[in-house]
Amino acid sequence: MPVLAYVLFKVNSGAEREVCQKLVEFDEVLQADIIFGEYDVVAKIEAQDLSMLEEFVSEKMRAVPNVLVTSTMIVSRAYRGKRNRANTK
Repeated sequence: MPVLAYVLFKVNSGAEREVCQKLVEFDEVLQADIIFGEYDVVAKIEAQDLSMLEEFVSEKMRAVPNVLVTSTMIVSRAYRGKRNRANTK
């Protein structure tokens, strides 16, 4: 069963765009965004299972240049907003 997660990144100052551009090159990364607050970048990722998620984050995401810290949030249940729901009429 696929695993969906959000990974928060602290990166070197001024490297946010470069990090996002590198992240979206990975097939597992669905989206990467620059954010304001405690973290600099957030990426939405999908992995085949928990072991693949751990391997991807540990070996690939943390190896991206200028990444200082990551924090992974695994999705337990997802809800879609009104705009993203399929029209059932």
